Amino acid sequence: MATLILPGEWIKNWEKSGKHEFVQLCKDLTEKTDHGREIKSMQAALYELCWQVVQGNLKLDLVTSVLGEMMELRDDMPSILADVFSILDLETSALEEKIKREHYTSLVGACVFFVPEVILKERLDPDTLETLGLIKQAHQFNQKIVKIKTKLFYKQQKFNLLREENEGYAKLITELGQDLSGSITSHLVLESIKSLIGCFNLDPNRVLDIILEVYESRSDQDEFFLSLIKSYMCEPLTLCHILGFKFKFYQEPNEETPKSLYHIAAALLHHNLIELEDIYVHLMPVDATIVEEHKRDITEAKQIARKLVMVVLPSEKSEDKDKEKEKEEEKNDKPPDNQKLGLLEALLRIGDWHHAQSIMDQMPPFYATSHKAIALALCQLVHLTVDPLYRRAGLPKGARGRVIQPLRNKRAPRPAESFEDLRRDIFSMMCYLGPHLSHDAILFAKIVRLGKAFMKEYQSENRPDARDKMETLLSCFLSIADQVLLPSLSLMECNACMSEEVWGLFKLFPYQHRYRLYGQWKNETYTSHPLLVKVKAQTVERAKYIMKRLTKENVKQSGRQIGKLSHSNPTILFDYMLSQIQWYDNLIVPVVDSLKYLTSLNYDVLAYCIIEALANPEKEKMKHDDTTISSWLQSLACLCGAVFRKYPIELAGLLQYVTNQLKAGKSFDLLILKEVVQKMAGIEITDEMTSEQLEAMTGGEQLKAEGGYFGQIRNTKKSSQRLKDALLDHELALPLCLLMAQQRNGVVFLEGGEKHLKLVGHLYDQCHDTLVQFGGFLASNLSTEDYIKRVPSIDILCNQFHTPHDAAFFLSRPMYAHQILSKYDELKKAEKGNRQQQKVHKYVAACEQVMTPVHEAVMSLHPARVWDDLRPQFYATFWSLTMYDLAVPHSAYDREVNKLKVQIKAIEENPEIPMNKKKKEKERCTALQEKLQEEEKKQLEHVQRVLHRLKLEKDNWLLAKSTKNETITKFLQLCLFPRCIFSSIDAVYCARFVELVHQQKTPNFCTLLCYDRVFSAIIYTVASCTENESHRYGRFLCCMLETVTRWHSDRAIYEKECVNYPGFLTIFRATGFDGGNKADQLDYENFRHVVHKWHYMLTKASVHCLETGDYTHIRNILIVLTKILPCYPKVLNLGQALECRVHKICLEEKDKRPDLYALAMGYSGRLKSQKVHMVPENEFHHKEQPARSATPASQQNGPGSTGKPATGTSKTDEGMSEDGERGKDKAQGTTKPVNKANSAAAKVTTSNGNGALNSTKAVKERDDKDKSGKEKKEKKEKTAGGTPETKAESRREKLRDERPGKEERAAREGKEKTPKADREKAKAEEKSSKDDKAKAGNGEPVEPSRERDAIKESKSKEKGDRSAVTGSIKSPVPKSESAESERDHKRRKLDSHSSPSHSSSVKDNSNEPKDSTSKHHANYNSVTRSKSRERETEKKESDSTQGRSKEKKEEKERKERKRDHTVNEQEPSLESKRRKDENGTNSSKNSKSESPSCDSPLSAEKEKTKRSKSSSKEKTDSLKPERTSSGGKKESRHDKEKSEKKEKRDSSGKEEKKHHKSSDKHR
Repeated sequence: MATLILPGEWIKNWEKSGKHEFVQLCKDLTEKTDHGREIKSMQAALYELCWQVVQGNLKLDLVTSVLGEMMELRDDMPSILADVFSILDLETSALEEKIKREHYTSLVGACVFFVPEVILKERLDPDTLETLGLIKQAHQFNQKIVKIKTKLFYKQQKFNLLREENEGYAKLITELGQDLSGSITSHLVLESIKSLIGCFNLDPNRVLDIILEVYESRSDQDEFFLSLIKSYMCEPLTLCHILGFKFKFYQEPNEETPKSLYHIAAALLHHNLIELEDIYVHLMPVDATIVEEHKRDITEAKQIARKLVMVVLPSEKSEDKDKEKEKEEEKNDKPPDNQKLGLLEALLRIGDWHHAQSIMDQMPPFYATSHKAIALALCQLVHLTVDPLYRRAGLPKGARGRVIQPLRNKRAPRPAESFEDLRRDIFSMMCYLGPHLSHDAILFAKIVRLGKAFMKEYQSENRPDARDKMETLLSCFLSIADQVLLPSLSLMECNACMSEEVWGLFKLFPYQHRYRLYGQWKNETYTSHPLLVKVKAQTVERAKYIMKRLTKENVKQSGRQIGKLSHSNPTILFDYMLSQIQWYDNLIVPVVDSLKYLTSLNYDVLAYCIIEALANPEKEKMKHDDTTISSWLQSLACLCGAVFRKYPIELAGLLQYVTNQLKAGKSFDLLILKEVVQKMAGIEITDEMTSEQLEAMTGGEQLKAEGGYFGQIRNTKKSSQRLKDALLDHELALPLCLLMAQQRNGVVFLEGGEKHLKLVGHLYDQCHDTLVQFGGFLASNLSTEDYIKRVPSIDILCNQFHTPHDAAFFLSRPMYAHQILSKYDELKKAEKGNRQQQKVHKYVAACEQVMTPVHEAVMSLHPARVWDDLRPQFYATFWSLTMYDLAVPHSAYDREVNKLKVQIKAIEENPEIPMNKKKKEKERCTALQEKLQEEEKKQLEHVQRVLHRLKLEKDNWLLAKSTKNETITKFLQLCLFPRCIFSSIDAVYCARFVELVHQQKTPNFCTLLCYDRVFSAIIYTVASCTENESHRYGRFLCCMLETVTRWHSDRAIYEKECVNYPGFLTIFRATGFDGGNKADQLDYENFRHVVHKWHYMLTKASVHCLETGDYTHIRNILIVLTKILPCYPKVLNLGQALECRVHKICLEEKDKRPDLYALAMGYSGRLKSQKVHMVPENEFHHKEQPARSATPASQQNGPGSTGKPATGTSKTDEGMSEDGERGKDKAQGTTKPVNKANSAAAKVTTSNGNGALNSTKAVKERDDKDKSGKEKKEKKEKTAGGTPETKAESRREKLRDERPGKEERAAREGKEKTPKADREKAKAEEKSSKDDKAKAGNGEPVEPSRERDAIKESKSKEKGDRSAVTGSIKSPVPKSESAESERDHKRRKLDSHSSPSHSSSVKDNSNEPKDSTSKHHANYNSVTRSKSRERETEKKESDSTQGRSKEKKEEKERKERKRDHTVNEQEPSLESKRRKDENGTNSSKNSKSESPSCDSPLSAEKEKTKRSKSSSKEKTDSLKPERTSSGGKKESRHDKEKSEKKEKRDSSGKEEKKHHKSSDKHR
């Protein structure tokens, strides 16, 4: 009752204002006419007032006076007040507070004067009447009521049957059926009806029934009959009962309710003649049945869907089943005779949306509109409502549109005139329609067009007050799109036009809104309605059918089927297709080709589906081995590239997804960006480029496109433009670059914690490659203004965004080039000078203007001390230039032009090509040819300008503040190494830049030192590379080696390009030295020695990496070796050493790590093919005969000291140390200038960034050396005889040995007599004696010419010295005899200070590679070895007799023991030191890990050699004369024969001398 509440102020201020306000309210309610609703409002107001009295808030007399006044307002006011009293009577009688009941009775008693007693007796309870005194006794009153009711309702009255006359009904029907077109009104007819009722005693209810029957048959006369019924009837309930009786009649089986009955019920409802609640209860079926039916429909739909998805074997009855299904669907399509739905349809037809909405709310969602008639009726109502707005805003230009007749019903929803009006009714109507808007495609199009018109208005609206309303309307349109448009599209069959219409609207939404809609459509919409459940299942079934048959051959037919299916249900179709592509990547090409029949909306949905598939949280992005990216992700990435390139799909969503993944620290999805850029822009990233491709990549954009990539991706102009626009429109270009640059380290330090090292390396490479590719795309596609506007300065990039320096310069480089060119153009326009010289000066000026701020900016990138060694100008120049600036690839241009000429010729000669096509192709090729030639000319001019600029700048590049050594260190650390592994082009650039700096005769730049540091320290660099970086590093080394090899190959080239250049000065401390005199330059022959040393160091580093067993070391060194194969190895013995070690890797890794095995096998095969180009060492660099200069094996085989450039020369062995460089200059004045080079190079070793070893590393290294020293030494010495060097040794030994031949024969005899075990022991003894001999033989360094005489005089003492300083450049030249302890001290010092990568210089005799090669061949080919042993045994038998060799051997042993005893007595202190050296220092010098020996001996052999070594020490030197001759017995027959001939020529006098030398050597 309490629908109207009186304000509290009225009650408080009743007498002042409240009374007046209340009376005014009642008057307003009286004047209002609202079909009876005003009575309810009046009752509520009076109730409130009376309730205040009952509560005691108002005085009785005040209210009574007001109520008295109210009686005048309406005639039925007493009755209204009586109703209020009746309600209060019931309420107060139930209350416990008696005071309230008393207030109530007082109020009613006061009102008896103006409310008639009769009315009160009708409405109030008898007890209340008794209290008021209106009746005497309540009991008697109740009895009287019972009697009256019995008389009225239960006593039969027969007067009606007797008095009613049929003629009256006939006249009534005639009256109602007459022509109503004239002046006949309902009022006149009503008077006639009254007369008929009175005259013929007609039953009023029957008369009403007949009126309804006639109305039903004349339903077009709504106005007349409604006004008649309104005037005739007195009680709405009576009308409801009669209508309900009519509806009930049609609820029998097989009865169908006539539409006319629904119409009159709807009309009566619409005009409020009956209430919906009253009539609703008479309609069938009940609501519970409807809900049950809806649930059953959904269950059935899901079952059908399940059957469709299940795999069913084919059966004979399949056709019958299909027919049964169709029949069932037809049954389902026929709606049952649902009276509620019939009434609903009638209400919609007449435009009564209010009541229709109430009925639909009683039912499950979309149940009502799932019946086509109701859906169409509602669509028609929407048509009518939306028509004015559509004609104003949505109608396309030139279209007239169908004229829609408006409803004559004034109570129908008001037509919409503005977008704001749509919120009133239309949006809610659309939401009730849901997916069933599909029944009316025209209305669908209208709504979509209205959406488009609204979006245009929304985008142009800038007023803040209107903006809020617009936002609300936008959310409404998005809801309609989600709940109505897309589901309806799913139910429309193959309507491509509707799909395009929807895209016209959707493309105006940002992609975030679109993707949200697609997500709802795909994941939620299809579960909301039975029809959609079925449609989804049918789509999946059809998609399976098509995908099973899709091949490259039937792409067109399958594509059309896919297109048809995708018009309505793209999300379901694409979801299935993507799932198939993730399993079978060979489907990618046919699928991409088959998508050409899709609509624009479908392409957009495809982009969403791809992103959703990529972001699927249930899928692992790594394979189970955790070392590679999953194949499904690779397949999707490949699909992305192909689809986005071929079709006009918006890229923003995909790019944003990759950006978000990078923000979250996930780099897997960079694979997608890489594929998209590669396919859309034609920019490939691969480290497997051929040299021709790499050369082409150093040219202009046209040359890059033609010759720089494996796949000639043509026609990328449009697709690259789309990609560029997407990046710029959504401001993603720079963020992606920065995120990738930051993520490179994130892969290692943030992502890489739990991941496999191999995967981390792969992800790092992928991130880096994508950055290079993406940066290249931006540089080549963005305009100058766009690029400069987006890329900040270098200091902001590095300091604020924390971008690594190499990436920061990579991004900034194109900007500098753009700025310089634009500034150069400005200067050219300003002054009209055309002379070449003027142009060059302007270019230099432009460079200065642009680069000066850069020079200042780079100062903040490194500590101030860095700029003591390098100038910022040099640093910025190095990082800002590219290969395009340094050289013109003429051959690449010529190659591509020739290709085009051949192509033109082929086109002309091909008769099958039509003439017009020939002409087009020829024009294309000719135009391309001209472009390339023009580009070449342009680049040539540019390179000349750049070289002139560098020539002017070079004098200010390097300061004279610090040593050249430190300058080179900084150059390597900050410039060369970071950039050479950035990209393949950068690797080439770094090598060429070093060459250019050398050619420019740059002051204070030591080319020799730079190359030395690069080649001598590759172990750590290689070990720290990823796989792709190894390719680039290998390419860099190859380019560096190419230059060195060219200089090494020809004296004329060397003298032309190196002699008199500051880079080849050997006085390193001198700065600002111009040219220098001839003595300060490194001559050609010494340079060849240096190159050999570099080759040796590369071998040593390679073998070390191969022996570690570590996956990364082996993989990287194999990649590097493969890359440098054209230039290394060139020396035969080094190549053999590598070949053996690689062969061992092949054997070891065959079943363990197949990828390493594949790499090793590939390299091994290529290495063998290079063998024909290898040369012996003496051809690679000049070696003098031992008789003239006593060149030691260490110098023949290559320098022993890593990191020292000028070792191994024929003139000098021992260069100056760091102290010698400064303090002993004068003392060494007569030494050849190369010593200076040696000493400075020695400095390089200690200051090398990679190589400088701290004390802990030194200690560790010595420990390792101590452990493996003896084994290593034994191994090396055992293999010392089988190489070309041993021939030289044997020749030297001829002059010194008297009796080796006899002893050898004696040894052979011993072998023949003894059993096999004894022979083995004898062999071991021979090895030990050979080891000692090898020490003596290999330890002779080259002496400076001025000291040769001194050396001859004191040979015995100096030989001990030489063994300590073999191959070392750092030790000073000995001037006089020095104590053994001093030399030991120096050797330890050298050991502790040399870097790990260089320390092999101090640790081994450099005979190792050659000797170990021979040894390896012996170990590796067991069959050959056994045969050679047999031959040796036979030879021994034929050469000697048993008895004589025995006697001679015993005699020699006695003599040697005697002589050794004498020597040992004379020099006991030296002997003790010798032992100390052998046990400590020498073993520490022969670390196994640093040696390039090819193989480790078997464990049995190790034990044997240990035993033999110890036994040889005990036996003194009895077998020492055998060393040279027996050293190569196991290795080659030729050496054996040679040694036997030599033995015959030996004399006894020389034996004495040799013995003396060997004993000295031991000391």
